[in-house]
Amino acid sequence: MKSINKIEEEAVLNELCNSGAEFITLFEKNSLSVEIYKPHLSDNQKPHDRDEFYLIISGEGKFQLLDEVTSFKKGDFLFVPAYTEHRFIQFSEDFITWVFFIK
Repeated sequence: MKSINKIEEEAVLNELCNSGAEFITLFEKNSLSVEIYKPHLSDNQKPHDRDEFYLIISGEGKFQLLDEVTSFKKGDFLFVPAYTEHRFIQFSEDFITWVFFIK
């Protein structure tokens, strides 16, 4: 029985690039969903029905949560409660993030 679940960043970055999509879902188990996200020019996402957090892989920019704006960079963690307006703004071309949805 396989006991290790592993996502290799380099492999999924290639998969995302080849997909032509802005995000792909990589893993789902119970209340956890893991995605990788690279918006093109603008972030048009809507509020989600689950809590989520981001772990920035690369790039930098600004993140808006309701009316509050904060800067972000590689390695930063951002938490968003379910049903809350949010988006990445003024981000660099190399911006990519892990996205974790949890219930």
